[in-house]
Amino acid sequence: MNGDHPAALPADLLGRVRQRLAGEGAGVSSATVARAVRAEAGLLVSDAQMLDLIRAFHCELVGTGPLAALLADPDTTDVIVNGPDDVRVDRGRGWESTEVRFADDEAVTRLARRLAVAAGRRLDDAQPFVDADLPDGSRLHAVLAPPAASGTCLSIRTLRPSRHGMDSLAAGGTFPGLVRPVLEAIILARCPFLISGGTGTGKTTLLGAMLGAVPPTERIVTVEDSAELRPEHPHVVRLVARTDNVEGAGRIELRELVRQALRMRPDRLVVGEVRGAEIIDLLSALNTGHEGGAGTVHANAVMEVPARMEALGSLGGLDRYALHAQLAGALRVVVHLRRGGGPARGAAGRVRAAGEAGRTVAGVGVLTMGSRGLMVPATAIDDAGRPTEHAGLLAGILRERGVAVPW
Repeated sequence: MNGDHPAALPADLLGRVRQRLAGEGAGVSSATVARAVRAEAGLLVSDAQMLDLIRAFHCELVGTGPLAALLADPDTTDVIVNGPDDVRVDRGRGWESTEVRFADDEAVTRLARRLAVAAGRRLDDAQPFVDADLPDGSRLHAVLAPPAASGTCLSIRTLRPSRHGMDSLAAGGTFPGLVRPVLEAIILARCPFLISGGTGTGKTTLLGAMLGAVPPTERIVTVEDSAELRPEHPHVVRLVARTDNVEGAGRIELRELVRQALRMRPDRLVVGEVRGAEIIDLLSALNTGHEGGAGTVHANAVMEVPARMEALGSLGGLDRYALHAQLAGALRVVVHLRRGGGPARGAAGRVRAAGEAGRTVAGVGVLTMGSRGLMVPATAIDDAGRPTEHAGLLAGILRERGVAVPW
């Protein structure tokens, strides 16, 4: 896809056709666009020219426009527009330049505004940035000029449902050494756990796979900002937060959904991503009999998870020592993911697909209470999937819960 059609559209013709379609209120279809073009173009056009114009107008007026083909690629995780002549895509191998081009910055702005409207948000001079979910579940972020000094910036992150199971992740090389049996033992023992890692490391994918390994007799209730978790499990209830609408009403926060989930008799309470004050409600739940809970959190290493939790707890008014007191009874295990550079090989030497490249479990940690009343992390399983000198801490947790130690 090269984006030539949108660049060939005269701005005044586009504006007139847009106004006519809006005035007719008939929606955007091939027939309505054809009528509007013939009425506004003021000249005779051939059938071939009309088809080209219809495609071009659909690109401008419908969906994600010139970005549609990039977003349709199943390997695409992110698409960004840095300017009319700089469109990039991430297919799991880092940022790649594309041949997609916009006519000018105004064309980028039109797309950003249209997508904002589709998400039920406003994007204009008074509100020059937006962060919202699109109807298909993708995440939209856009900033208009002048805050975006180089011109309108647009980013879309695709949130395709995570349907990987433990077998497919194992085949892709996600589990080095003993990691897979260790994770299965953690699930069987109903140990509350967090999956940590940076952006794009596959935290949600791994969480969904682990939830698929939960016994079918248990009820899972998931709480998310965006509906991404779809574990292959027969008894899952999914709650999704909601942003406010154009009028600033209708917002449903993650924290409220966590409280509602507690009333739904969950065997496993799962927060897709812990990113704010909802950490307080999750820790409270895990301290009051809701074992087996799970979630994901942004962190660069197992050792940084307690500090990250402190920062999140402070958003809800929980001080450092109170947060660690809650952690002591609620959370013991952290699984850390890392995204390396370049291709890697999975089971039987199979080269991973583009979307899987370099995403592996880089360690399993255990949180224990230190001498100062603070939780201290220790690595029990290293990045090669081998037990460390602290593996006995994890072994003790599993034995307490009647589960065999897998090493």
